Amino acid sequence: MATPERREETFDRAEVLLEEELRPESPLRHRLAQELDELRELAAKA
Repeated sequence: MATPERREETFDRAEVLLEEELRPESPLRHRLAQELDELRELAAKA
């Protein structure tokens, strides 16, 4: 199982990928950012 630090590092990398690869106005970027936030919340509760 991933440590909390490792998990947060993974979320940070995913966020950077969204910022680098998708335009700010992209609906996909917005939706994936929301999904990432939800996953972070779930991971924090685990």
